[in-house]
Amino acid sequence: MPATSVEQGSATPVVQIKGLRKRFGSNEVLKGIDLAVQPGEVIAIIGKSGSGKSTLLRCINGLETFDEGSLSVDSRPLLHDDAAAMRALRQRVGMIFQGFNLFPHLNVGGNVMLAPTLVKRSDAKAATEQAKVLLKRVGLAEKFEAMPDQLSGGQQQRVAIARALAMEPAVLLCDEITSALDPELVGEVLRVVESLADEGMTLLMVTHEMNFARKVADRVVFMDAGKIHEIGPPTELFGNPQTPELMQFLSALKD
Repeated sequence: MPATSVEQGSATPVVQIKGLRKRFGSNEVLKGIDLAVQPGEVIAIIGKSGSGKSTLLRCINGLETFDEGSLSVDSRPLLHDDAAAMRALRQRVGMIFQGFNLFPHLNVGGNVMLAPTLVKRSDAKAATEQAKVLLKRVGLAEKFEAMPDQLSGGQQQRVAIARALAMEPAVLLCDEITSALDPELVGEVLRVVESLADEGMTLLMVTHEMNFARKVADRVVFMDAGKIHEIGPPTELFGNPQTPELMQFLSALKD
């Protein structure tokens, strides 16, 4: 468990979601999601494919519009019709995807520096120093000048983490960030995420790595068919599931 275990309700939530609904045509993929995430809390979101997990993350960072409900990050409401508000919100939300999405024409340092220089107008010297610090933080201090195609998948994903951290987000969203990696590379990425959790970063992770969720998360959210069916500490969720849906999900993992 992270050192910064959080008492629920002890502070203003960094992410506040109420009654969130999202449809793609006639298909309702989020059916009234309520979730409050405290500063420094690590949330693991689990569930089978198609349960709405990734769509929920994409709503939090504004990549998807939602149809009903409210969503705020760092006490700022997400307002899709207000471009300035959306820019401000996206600066407070970092996101790491399954694919590494590095710019192939930029070296590693350039990838990490890009957002701070473009969005925050950081000067080149400050952005360079920050990039070096962040690359050291993810164990890639020596790769500043390397090009993305010279890196392994695990190294590229760690660069993507450094790039997300460069904007100093209030919350970091991780969407199945190890699913595109060879098994032997998964551990190096998860170790970086665990270190961020230990440092007090607020994390929401969609993951299929159940042992990692059990070890690192403060709370686990189980989603099924667009709803949160259960939420609680890992020991409770994995050790004493309350709903047939979660029992079935956990049973399938053992097969």
